[in-house]
Order: sequence, then structure tokens, then C-alpha cells
Amino acid sequence: MVRVKPFRGLRPPPEMAAALSAPPYDVINSDEARELMKTAGETSFLRVNKPEVDLPPEINQYDVQVYERGNQNLKKFLENGWLVPDKTPCFYVYAQKMGEHLQTGIVAGVPVEDYALGVIKRHEKTQVKKENDRTRLTHVQNANAGPVFLTYRTSETVDEIVGRMTRENPEVQFRAEDGTEHSVWAVRDPVDVFAIQRAFESVKTTYIADGHHRSASAFRVGEMKIKEAVARGDVVTGEEPFNFFLAVLFPSNQLLCMEYNRVVRDLAGFSDEDFLERVSVNFEVSTTPEGSKVEPGRVREMAMCLRGSWYTIRAKDGTFPAEDPVKSLDVQILYDNLLNPVLNIGNPRADERIKYVGGIRGSNELQRLVTNPVPEEGSWAVAFCMFPVSVDQVMRVADADQLMPPKATWFEPKLRSGLVVRSLDSLEETR
Repeated sequence: MVRVKPFRGLRPPPEMAAALSAPPYDVINSDEARELMKTAGETSFLRVNKPEVDLPPEINQYDVQVYERGNQNLKKFLENGWLVPDKTPCFYVYAQKMGEHLQTGIVAGVPVEDYALGVIKRHEKTQVKKENDRTRLTHVQNANAGPVFLTYRTSETVDEIVGRMTRENPEVQFRAEDGTEHSVWAVRDPVDVFAIQRAFESVKTTYIADGHHRSASAFRVGEMKIKEAVARGDVVTGEEPFNFFLAVLFPSNQLLCMEYNRVVRDLAGFSDEDFLERVSVNFEVSTTPEGSKVEPGRVREMAMCLRGSWYTIRAKDGTFPAEDPVKSLDVQILYDNLLNPVLNIGNPRADERIKYVGGIRGSNELQRLVTNPVPEEGSWAVAFCMFPVSVDQVMRVADADQLMPPKATWFEPKLRSGLVVRSLDSLEETR
């Protein structure tokens, strides 16, 4: 059973929402964030979720000064009225429209305990450095600055409630710089709040689509807060705000999971001809006619750009275990049958000869990298355009308590940070 909890969100006044909200902390690096700050202004939420933007570039992004500045900035946002707490605990409906794609979710507090017990399922391995970073910032700020992106198998009951809510005019609506439209409704009526809680009781589990580090850090902060409370002599009931974390829950049939593509620095000493011969051992290889669509059209099929020429490669039957939820994924098939044995890519998380490119950039970006390198990027020999992993495949891996290969999924659109922030102190009332 999935449990969701309303809370008193910290939100920008509607007229400030567009200027204040910012991309998630992990989709841009520190240099890109500083560049955005040149035009973003002092109310940009980047100052809260990437506070290194307020410090000299030579200061390490994990320095204690960064977390202290993040806490100061959050306090300033509250003091200046750039973030205002709602008067009563609410759920929030959050809709995103990117082109023709629309997804609508519920913003809620979800139990830290559910993460520990596996009610909230994960499919990715976290990196200690990134996990430590979000743990320190969350603990210092005493708030969830960014939501975790969760999904669940579609519930008609939840869909009906959300559909009814979104027939009203949103409290916040704006178009971000990337063209995505964001809309937010607050659900205040106790009857509606109770209906949402009851509806999710019929949902057995949720899955982390994006936000594994935020989830892990929320669990760690919860443990830290429990120890601090016990040391003070407080009675811990499990209903404290720190025993929950901020999430947006979307139905699985609404999600857009794009491909995560790969480029490799060299051919491991092979000539182009020898490399193509090695590829043909485990893949059917065909030349893509000039002017044809290069993106793969089905599962087990990949598009390969070699020195600017495109090929379609398709995994041969018998070269992978079809029933294995991980080894049957296209990204794992490519690694097991080509990247590792032919191109000598070792640890796919650490090998500097491989680079991952989000599907939002398209096949043109892959061709550019292979054919028109720029000095700061260096040259790349071959690129692979993947067929997107499906949400069902993600859930299948998580249900089997296994982990996806690195850089397997790219969910779009990305959640904006700053539209709803969740405090870990007594702002939240027990329900």
C-alpha cells in the first residue's frame, strides 16, 4: 500500500513562479548554472538547489561554504516572501506539457520508511559523492528543495480525481525557457485530500523514475533526525516531517522515457572495415540510405554512426538471454556484445572513453560529435543511437530487485525545482 501525506508547501507567489523556478540540480553542472545566473536574477531557485552559483568558481562544489550559503539563501527566500508557506496541509497537482506530451502528477510527502522497505522501488545504483552532497544540503536547509520523480501503475481512481482537479484554472501556469508548460493546483479541501489518500491505498508500490540520490539522501537525513530527536529526549512517532520526503507521483502510462545514447572515443585499434566485421558477429548490419530516418524503430535495434555514415544494427537471436530483465535491455546487449568485448569499454560508469548523450538532443548531436569535434570535446569515433527503454521494462527490473545499467533512461520533461518546497520542521501538521 502506498501512503501519501499532505503538507504545507513553501511556494512562490504565482507572479514569481516562472522567474523563481529552476531546472533540477543534476541536469546542469556548476558552470552551466553560473551561466544561467547571468540572466536569471536574484530570485532564481538555483541559489537554493545549486548554491555554489553565489560563490567563486574556485571553491569546490562540495565545500562546507556551499551548504551554508544554500541555507542562508533559503532563509532569505522565506524572509523576502519569495517562498510563502500554505496555511493548511495540501496536496498539489502538477502538470507538464512538452509539445503534444502531457503528464500530470500528485505532489505529496511519501514515507522514508517506504524507501527502506522497498514499497518505493529503485532501479539505479547511487554514487556516494552525489548522495553525500544532497544529504548535507537537505540536512543543513532542513527542507526538501527538489522533488523525487516517482511513477506507479496507472490507477483509474487516481486519474478520476486528478482529472476533476485539473478542470479548474491552475493557480500557477507558465512556459519555461525550454518551451515546457508547467501548471500547479493546490488541493486544500479535506474531502479531496482524504480522497487522494484513499485512492493511493490501492496502489501497491511506486518506482523511482528520476531522483535516486534525493531518495537515498532523504532516507539518510531521516535517520540523522531520528538520532537527534532521541538525543533530545523526544518521542519519535514516525509522523514527523523528517520521516517523509517530497515527491511527485505520475501514472506510468503518461511518462515519456527517451533514449540515452552513447559515443565512444576510438575503435580500440581497429580499422573501420575490421570494426564493422567485428560488429557483424553479434549484430545484423545494414547501411542506412542517405536522407533516411536514422533513429531505431524497434526494440533490439540501434543506429550506429561511424565516421559520419549511419548503419542500422540489430542484435541477433541467441546473443542475449531474452527472459533476463537486465541482460535483455538494449543498452546491456550493446555493452555485452560490442562495447566491452570489441571496444574494450571497462566500467561503463567510469571509463573516460565513453560519453552518454540524452535523447532530447537527438541523432544530429551524435553526428556532430563524430564528424565535427570541437577542441574542448576532443574527437569521437562512433556513436550509438538507442531505442528507448520502456517504463514497463524499468518496473520489471525494479520488481526483480535488480539494477538498470548506467545511463539507460532519460525522462522528459524534467521537474522544475522551487514550485513546491517541503520543510522538515513543524510547519507540517499531522494527518
